[in-house]
Amino acid sequence: MNGFEYHCRWILTATVALFVAAVSGCQLAADGQNVKGVQFFQSGNYPAAVEQFQQATRTNPQNSDAIYNLACVQHRIGMDKKDETALKQAEQLYRRCLQLNAEHVDCHRGFAVLLTQTNRQAEAFNLLKNWAIRSPESSEARVELARLYDELGEDAEAERNLVSALRLDRNNARAWLALGYRKEQEGNMALARSNYQRSYQLNRRQPQVAQRIAAISQRLSTSLTPGETRDVGDGSDTRLR
Repeated sequence: MNGFEYHCRWILTATVALFVAAVSGCQLAADGQNVKGVQFFQSGNYPAAVEQFQQATRTNPQNSDAIYNLACVQHRIGMDKKDETALKQAEQLYRRCLQLNAEHVDCHRGFAVLLTQTNRQAEAFNLLKNWAIRSPESSEARVELARLYDELGEDAEAERNLVSALRLDRNNARAWLALGYRKEQEGNMALARSNYQRSYQLNRRQPQVAQRIAAISQRLSTSLTPGETRDVGDGSDTRLR
């Protein structure tokens, strides 16, 4: 799985919107077009996906999710076909999305990935650092900074930002997941499992996390001597070393 596949996730808001009484008719239509666009993308029909997302943006020019999704399609096309025009369009769309929604987590992630993939790591760091400065209470900004530091091998900075994210929000499942990954890479399997468990408790829609917990549990059980037990807790006492 490459960086784009991992970080450019799609946003499906139609189900939620149906339960919001005050939502406008155009928003509902845009959400429906978003869903269709995602379906086309998942089937590999990029032109049809682009058309649906473009319709969504025409229906509601303020729909930051549709703009983000359109940016992701152009991003994928640009990377797959080495199409500089598509990459420039993706960048413009990411910027437009952030103008409409300065706290759009997935857009920050996708844009940072694009900047990194086009050899503009410094710009990627500035994007995320400015977000963290602008939104000092945002744990998500710290998680994204940690991801970027991790990709560049800056392990200490990655962990520092994850710990900072958890100080801001102890219920950030992504931060616990990332911290679990860090501990697993370090070889601290007991703490890795503890952090993964905390992440899974907060978000059960993570089958890959359940698999990691099971795999690590089996590994730990085979390393115990007869009669020995190990108490790993819930990871709530994790601190930066």
